[in-house]
Amino acid sequence: MGYVDHLKSVPELPEKINSKKTRPRLMAVVDEDNCTGCSACVPFCPVDCIETVNSDKYNIPIPPVQVRWNECIGCQICSRVCKKITWDSIRMMPTDVFEKRYNIKID
Repeated sequence: MGYVDHLKSVPELPEKINSKKTRPRLMAVVDEDNCTGCSACVPFCPVDCIETVNSDKYNIPIPPVQVRWNECIGCQICSRVCKKITWDSIRMMPTDVFEKRYNIKID
């Protein structure tokens, strides 16, 4: 069991950027207190909805990332990449729970 075996569940980079077609079952939520801002998840997002938090929010050299929830398709790729490669800072949350917790309606 080597280094390559550890990364088997990390997906390949998408060839083309897609868009949301239906309401996702899950939403990706970044634990900003745990995120290192490495941005390893960004190139893996098939809909390109992960971005760096505005530097005005935190007074640190490398701010964490955030998910643009209105664009997230709930694919779980960012969560798997973060768990395998970095700090496990992205959690998947059922969309119904997400909407209640954050008072945001997801279409």
